Amino acid sequence: MTAQGEVTPVRETHRFNKEALAEYLRSRLEDFHKDIKVRQFKYGQSNPTFVVSGGKREYVLRKKPPGKLLPSAHAVDREYRILKALQDTDVPVPRTYLLCEDESVIGTAFYIMERVKGRIFRDSIAENVSGPGERAAIFDSMNETLANIHEADWKALGLADFGKTGNYMARQVNRWARQYETSMTDRIETMDNLIKWLTENIPEDDVTTIVHGDFRFDNLIFHPTEPSVVATLDWELSTLGHPLADLAYNCMKYYFSSSLNYRGYKDLDIESLGIPAEKGYVAAYCRRTGRDEIKDWKFFVAFGIFRLAAICQGVYKRGLMGNASSENAKTYGAQVWSLSKIACKVISNGK
Repeated sequence: MTAQGEVTPVRETHRFNKEALAEYLRSRLEDFHKDIKVRQFKYGQSNPTFVVSGGKREYVLRKKPPGKLLPSAHAVDREYRILKALQDTDVPVPRTYLLCEDESVIGTAFYIMERVKGRIFRDSIAENVSGPGERAAIFDSMNETLANIHEADWKALGLADFGKTGNYMARQVNRWARQYETSMTDRIETMDNLIKWLTENIPEDDVTTIVHGDFRFDNLIFHPTEPSVVATLDWELSTLGHPLADLAYNCMKYYFSSSLNYRGYKDLDIESLGIPAEKGYVAAYCRRTGRDEIKDWKFFVAFGIFRLAAICQGVYKRGLMGNASSENAKTYGAQVWSLSKIACKVISNGK
């Protein structure tokens, strides 16, 4: 758990002209002064994220990474747009202040948002909470937040062109297969098998909502003392699409052991911890969104794990190229193998 996210000095590969940034912000933020201080968040694999202060107030700056990037990846402009659209809805998000697409300022596009105070749980079970009761309430608030995202009226929010409608899962399987193949460093049989199975088993259910795209425990900020979500972070992969892709991605830890890098709870006594069982968590989501049942659940779970494996492959490739946001990016290659094996087991027996 971290209070507001661990910060460190800016890493060498992500340094930029602080004075140019200060000059840009002074003319656009009323309370931004001449003296600027920049620190970098320790976590974040895709878009480098920083704490920026120029006076008494702190802001968060999120930017594209340096170097050659994959097509459509690191879309900070999309993050900014969805955050701005959701400002006054039931979805808790940080307040945004500006988007800069002028790469001459600090080398890449970036946006500025508020720094929300609260708790971020980097471990999968929120070890430092008071007990099972608080932990159960925290998981329920996460569930409610996801349901609120999917219940938001994307048409009324001006997001009708935020993504294509219909045929979402087929497009997603194709997209992440291409992303994986672009980043591929070694041929992995289980990834090839997954791509084939997913392509041949696209569900007929085709509903459209806002989807977060990376909805997980450590992308949420919880109130400093209360078991409630106060901000939802990392909207880079958000679009219009199938809500069950989000739900399944959020439920992946039920399929991971605690020894895996992603620290799941498949081998834990989750009842004693206050963590809801997968069936109960999914049922709570269904009640909140008015859904009677979920067909093709193993497809959505397998796809979520496959997509995570494809993301890991991208992080690994950027690590080899030297422009990854994470200092341990080169360790992600092994995770592609382990994750794809788990997904293949899901499609074989559902668990």
